[in-house]
Amino acid sequence: MPSYLGAIGTANPVHRIAQPQIADFMAQALAFGEGDARKLRALYRVSGIEQRYSVVPDYGRVNGEYTFFPNTPDLEPFPSVGQRMAVYRREALPLATEAVRDCLRQVPDVAPASITHLVTVSCTGMYAPGLDIELVKALGLRPDVRRTCVNFMGCYAAVNAVKLADAFCLADVNARVLIVSVELCTLHFQKSAEEDHLVSNALFGDGAAACLVQAKPLPNGAPSLALQAFHCGLEPDGHDDMAWHINDFGFEMTLSSYVPKLIQRGIGSLTEGLLSSLPVQLADIHHFAIHPGGRKILETIETALGLTREDNRHAYRVLRDYGNMSSATVLYVLRDVLAHSSPADHGAPVLSFAFGPGLTMEAMLLQLTVGNNQLAFNRLEEINEPEGVLAEAALAVK
Repeated sequence: MPSYLGAIGTANPVHRIAQPQIADFMAQALAFGEGDARKLRALYRVSGIEQRYSVVPDYGRVNGEYTFFPNTPDLEPFPSVGQRMAVYRREALPLATEAVRDCLRQVPDVAPASITHLVTVSCTGMYAPGLDIELVKALGLRPDVRRTCVNFMGCYAAVNAVKLADAFCLADVNARVLIVSVELCTLHFQKSAEEDHLVSNALFGDGAAACLVQAKPLPNGAPSLALQAFHCGLEPDGHDDMAWHINDFGFEMTLSSYVPKLIQRGIGSLTEGLLSSLPVQLADIHHFAIHPGGRKILETIETALGLTREDNRHAYRVLRDYGNMSSATVLYVLRDVLAHSSPADHGAPVLSFAFGPGLTMEAMLLQLTVGNNQLAFNRLEEINEPEGVLAEAALAVK
């Protein structure tokens, strides 16, 4: 039997900053001349992002009004890792707590004390005792809740959190897993004119997401996603093209222009590996939840798999309104899928991808359960029945 993911809650910092404002900040911070500033603003214009959220208000202000960066012409002394982690520790818990409360509001019958497992996800900050313990106290979870931290894995980490939750539910039918992802990417602005840093600075925003995973459909017929199958791919040639390192002045992202080509090369075999043992083909799938690592990545996947922009609409909406929030982003996309589903979508398959350092590519197949007549789907990959039954199961996901 499958596990079910649903009640996805989200939260963002209060500072919502338009993409052109951030471009102006970056041009000034990097001391760009008129020509370079014009090119930078063009990069921001074609990013597919209209606004992003940040715990740092400075990105929407001018020098002289900064509260995090120094009000000096060159932003020196540039904030250290310690200073950035102090902000992370102050801001991560309230944001994560808000996302969890948004999640639990959707399932009022679920009490915090009924949570058996807590999985926290983040790659933009760490401390101990950490976010997991602070959430136990802030949310009133049981002291014996089983805690797991997924740290520093990058944008695909939420998929690994879902895999963990699925394993917990398969081992214990009474498991109720709370996943909480919080990423404060904008703390790690790098004052560098290198292409990798310019691209990273143009994409990333801050946000948190929380969801429930359990071994049965969520209470009150709440829309959810039955977890059907997972598959992981690795493109070793991209080892140095997407990376995440802790340096003296924040966490430093490497995101080369070669990444979309690597994804294009591997996405077909990743999809084939996921679906090869299932009674469903790519042509049967009309719902997609793809991590919007950037506009170019989305377009590359569309070309490789024969998808349309409309197929990818959930990812584009999240990219437009939030940017790339690292691990939390794919949960935002899944939330958009659920928000725009209807009872007519009941049983429809959903294909999800996320990418990160390595170059790692993760894939999930999920199945929409919408409305009050939520049936308990068999795991598609475990069906081993006569041909007629197999055909009937295949029809259930079309």
